[in-house]
Amino acid sequence: MSASKWRDTDDKVTNSRRELIEYIRGYRIMSKQKNDRQTNLTRGIRVEIASLVYNLIEVVVSVTVGLLTGSAALVSWGFDSTVEATSAGTLIWRLKAEKDGGDKRTVLHRKKVALYVVACAFWIVVAAILYEAVSAFISQEAPGFNWWGIAILFVSLVVNPLLAWGKYRYGKRLDSPALKYDAKDTMICEYQTIVVLAGIGLTQWMGWWWADPVAALLIVPYVAWEAFEATKDARSVGPGEAEATADA
Repeated sequence: MSASKWRDTDDKVTNSRRELIEYIRGYRIMSKQKNDRQTNLTRGIRVEIASLVYNLIEVVVSVTVGLLTGSAALVSWGFDSTVEATSAGTLIWRLKAEKDGGDKRTVLHRKKVALYVVACAFWIVVAAILYEAVSAFISQEAPGFNWWGIAILFVSLVVNPLLAWGKYRYGKRLDSPALKYDAKDTMICEYQTIVVLAGIGLTQWMGWWWADPVAALLIVPYVAWEAFEATKDARSVGPGEAEATADA
């Protein structure tokens, strides 16, 4: 065999080896990315499960105490917890579809549903707050005081930022708009907690009966804006995405 043919053969072998190495390297990168995504999906689901459980506790305590004491702000806060629990349950359902290897169309469908549920959650919070606040203005009755209500509010001041951090962290890693909006909803609850505490404090120690419903109304503009943004994102999820790589 001539020298030129030996060189051609050697070049072909070298190129084949290079292609094999690149293929193996690419396969390893893809496998690592897939494993990382599965890990993030699992952790995202765990955060939402924690959120679901805690928000159910908030609902039972805050709504019961709010109705017994006549606190519009505390009842509104409890309604928000109900919506958060619903949102958390929907996101668990959505994330589990991808984690369990659902097809792209199934994942896309659940993504769209999850975004709409989060959007509806925001709108329900707006309606609930307005109803409770207007009712309080009509009755002009100062809410009563209960240490259970104060206790759950102070616990939430600590728990909600941790839940919001976890949701946003994994929402960012998974490129999940629904998880990110859920994190915002949790921070809305944190903001609402501070406002409700301020309203209860002013009502009890200053005698300002109107402080409680005003505190509730201060939350409405921010919640309404997030509701609008979440609705817009839900509508933007189109059938064409089913052909692309499914995201969160």
